[in-house]
Amino acid sequence: MTTRGSSRSSISTTSVHVTALDGLVNVNSLFTIAVFVGLSLTTPHPHSLENRTSCDASVDVVKNLLVFEVVSFSFFLFSSLIAQGLKLAINLLNSKDVDEAFRAHINLKALRFGMMGSAIGSVMGCVFLMLSMINVIQIRLGMLSCGSKSTVHAVTALVLLVSSALLVYISTAVYAFLH
Repeated sequence: MTTRGSSRSSISTTSVHVTALDGLVNVNSLFTIAVFVGLSLTTPHPHSLENRTSCDASVDVVKNLLVFEVVSFSFFLFSSLIAQGLKLAINLLNSKDVDEAFRAHINLKALRFGMMGSAIGSVMGCVFLMLSMINVIQIRLGMLSCGSKSTVHAVTALVLLVSSALLVYISTAVYAFLH
């Protein structure tokens, strides 16, 4: 027979996890839409808005855009599938009462590792989405190597904001994982 305190450390009965997993899947869905928008920009011989043809992106930049978009999509799909699997375990496999589908008993260690795996997939998806967006900026506004102010400002804002948000997200996820 386990005591009430030790039982709580290995089993969870809360809807917070399901809500967090729902949020993760929803955000991943929005990012996936961005991936497909980026894929629509992978046309050969794109011309930038710069007046100099030397600032036009090469075919290699377009190829990198396509690769980064596919890798980003793969990470978002990976993350969403893990989250959906955890939701399935919580809602269907562990719930004994249909009325308590969002208060199912589940092993906290398995849940935490699954949520961390899903979070890592989302972070990696964001990194590759940011890299692909840098290529989109270069395709549309001109190459960074040309020194176009518009390109430099857009890329700088993108990298600073996304990196800051990822730092907060990673810190929060690690804190939640460790506590």
